Amino acid sequence: MNTVFIALARLVDLVFNLYIFIVVARALVSWVSPDPYNPIVRFLHNATDPALYRLRKLLPFSTGAIDFSPMILIFLLYLLQGFLVNMLISLGNTF
Repeated sequence: MNTVFIALARLVDLVFNLYIFIVVARALVSWVSPDPYNPIVRFLHNATDPALYRLRKLLPFSTGAIDFSPMILIFLLYLLQGFLVNMLISLGNTF
């Protein structure tokens, strides 16, 4: 049973790392004027817009030209990733 939790922890870790990479790519693409009809740009927007939109609604301030929401989202994802992965690993080690 412990191997299942360890494998699940690795899978959760991989999914979080991939999503963090997608958020970073979205932030980097936003610095240039991307073609909005490009399939890669559309994927990046579709994958990150729901989380970034909710986070922007929760932020108490507006910074104008600088958008801190991707950075805050990455920070929150790292916190959640560390918590979930460590919890799954510790569950795997107890069985």
